[in-house]
Amino acid sequence: MEQRTESDFLGSRQIPADALYGIHALRAKENFPDHSPFHMEWFCAMGIVKQACYLTAASYFKALNEKFSNKELPVRVIPGEVLNAITEAASEVSKGNYFSDFIVPAISGGAGTSINMNVNEIIANAALLKLGFKPGEYLNIDPTETANVFQSTNDVVPTALKVAVMFLLNDLETAINELRAGFEVLEGRYRDDLRIAYTQMQEAVPSSYGKLFSNYSDALSRDWWRVSKCYERIKVVNLGGSAIGTSVAVPRFFVMEVVQQLQQLTGLPVTRGENLNDTTSNLDSIVEVHAILKAHAVNLEKISNDLRLLASDLTDAGLKLPRMQAGSSIMPGKVNPVIPEFVISASHQVYANDGLISGLAAQGCLDLNAYVPMIGHVMIGSLKLLIASCRTMLKNMVAGIEVDTKTSLNRLLHSPAIATALSPYIGYHKATEIALLMKSGKKSILEINDEMKLLPAEKLEELLKPANLLKAGYTINDLF
Repeated sequence: MEQRTESDFLGSRQIPADALYGIHALRAKENFPDHSPFHMEWFCAMGIVKQACYLTAASYFKALNEKFSNKELPVRVIPGEVLNAITEAASEVSKGNYFSDFIVPAISGGAGTSINMNVNEIIANAALLKLGFKPGEYLNIDPTETANVFQSTNDVVPTALKVAVMFLLNDLETAINELRAGFEVLEGRYRDDLRIAYTQMQEAVPSSYGKLFSNYSDALSRDWWRVSKCYERIKVVNLGGSAIGTSVAVPRFFVMEVVQQLQQLTGLPVTRGENLNDTTSNLDSIVEVHAILKAHAVNLEKISNDLRLLASDLTDAGLKLPRMQAGSSIMPGKVNPVIPEFVISASHQVYANDGLISGLAAQGCLDLNAYVPMIGHVMIGSLKLLIASCRTMLKNMVAGIEVDTKTSLNRLLHSPAIATALSPYIGYHKATEIALLMKSGKKSILEINDEMKLLPAEKLEELLKPANLLKAGYTINDLF
């Protein structure tokens, strides 16, 4: 394979001649032997951020030329054709092009410098090809001098992370709302279909499947609301802040304009931090947003656990989950609740990620956090897992849930749980007596009432109607 030689202040290395990555990315790949792939979403966001930087730089250079026409400028100006080439290359990166040349693994040291330099190398080499040069001919377009113009790893990489997170938050919002709507359909369909409610896994009081599904719909509504507020927490970026937020070596024009350019490119509500040093040094906004994601994961696990239990052979509750795949290589005909199991597994990964983000955010030292690569990796991972969980829950579970309403009603009528509804009319002690008789004799409330003559049959029939069992409390008139 034909090779080219690239050098840095540490020495020289051989690079495949046609590779768009360079020496910085190669060193990172060798230094960080992790095989977890870098998230495409973050890579694409790097392209968008770079594009915003180049467009802003182009405006700055244009303003300089207009102000100092016919004079020698005191700063190096990147030629227009080069700016056009790197801007086009950055746009292509934003679409996922050249991802095969991004060789830095997900977990790396150096606060993201390897991420930034690999993208810089890709953009520089792609631009070189556009202008008729070969990859590695950096005298014409340099990864640092040109592709990194007015930038630092410490403002570009975290800004790109927040852009990627905001795009994924939008997807998560949609996924949550669609799942919520799925439960709302079930709530309406089974509004008056009675079931036994459980407390501490014991039969407790009468309820309905409509009430149960409303629990899930409302929990997901809160999740949707909380996630929709995450933009306010994550939208503040430090782009233009350079190394630590002081904007050292960056034109003020660039500092004031680049975030606005990023807004226009993304359509996202990104805003420049009022204190760029704070925005660079502290990652508590990411901790806060991930805590909201954790709360959503808790709700998804609770819902999945409930449905798995109600559909199990242990309860015979009348709820059936869709049969998605064969469940055993040895037990014929067995079908497992694989969707709830996937969601529960994903939720626990989110919990683990939350602890990781909290710990590494706290490890930020003085003016910078060196652990942005790992923090960003698991943040994006949590978002993608939650989006996937919501989507598979809706498509492969909720949309196919069925309730055997006759079985559910029959179980309620034979359950001591029904006695609680009678206590206002016959008293707690008589209700207890009924409950014990039902439990020992395996008889329905109707049969027990026929034997004990506690209530007129028509009165009992009226009390057992869903409208009466499910209404909010009773009135004095109900007792007569």
